[in-house]
Amino acid sequence: MSSSTQIPEELRAEYPFDSHFHATESGHNLHYVDEGEGRPFLFVHGNPTWSFFFRKLISHFQSSMRCVACDHIGCGLSDKPQDFDYRLSQHIDHLEELVLKLDLKDIRLLVHDWGGAIGLGVAGRHPERFSELVICNTAAYRSQRMPWLLKIAKSPHIGQFLIRRFNAFAGLTPTLGAAQPDRISTLARQGFLLPYDSWEHRIATYRFVADIPLDESHPSYATLTEVEKNLQRLAHLPSLLLWGEKDWVFTTHFMARFQEFFPEAQARSYPDCGHLLIEEKPGRVIGEIEAFFS
Repeated sequence: MSSSTQIPEELRAEYPFDSHFHATESGHNLHYVDEGEGRPFLFVHGNPTWSFFFRKLISHFQSSMRCVACDHIGCGLSDKPQDFDYRLSQHIDHLEELVLKLDLKDIRLLVHDWGGAIGLGVAGRHPERFSELVICNTAAYRSQRMPWLLKIAKSPHIGQFLIRRFNAFAGLTPTLGAAQPDRISTLARQGFLLPYDSWEHRIATYRFVADIPLDESHPSYATLTEVEKNLQRLAHLPSLLLWGEKDWVFTTHFMARFQEFFPEAQARSYPDCGHLLIEEKPGRVIGEIEAFFS
């Protein structure tokens, strides 16, 4: 069965899209948005956001493109199973299934946060299906850089208790993720938190953090190594890096690392924005993407 989360009326104007569901091979329902017609523009979110994060971009670009944005299992309006591993490989598999099911080709891809490893993981498996990359405050390669707050969040005891009992991760994201938190409206905050309203519904927001691999003993280390290796298969694609410089997790170091993989990439950074660049300055982001595509 699909997620029990419903969009309240006050958020309908913010997120007016029809819901679609893909039955994954793992036996769970993956929610996705599919708006507009034409060349596909695929949006891949990270933790703890969901397709709601891309609502302004979808509303703008759906007049000229087919905008597709999924909610990873455990996130948004997708199922939130309690007996699921929530590994990087599974998220990549699910997105790959959706791309193949919808037979998306000539894809323009936008990734953010842990969606970088997921979306670029799929693109690395099927480079012939992708044409352009927009990469925002993310990583898709191995790194030892992790802020101490995330190290606490990874803890199976303290981290899980804080995240699942008090919604510490999703609850703090609109504040810690923005350089100027007052740019995040009350409705946007409500939308970000909507799917994560109980201990059970917050399982993925913890498991995503716990699944960050820092050494070879981690179950997802080999998957991330493969994603990193396959970036060379995408190096020929036109790429745009959009970065909020005040991101305390994916700092500008990560943007510079991407420039090593994609030396021909265009790069735009914003000194007055943080991790939620797309939410802080959607108009600027839309303008940069339009200029890049044209």
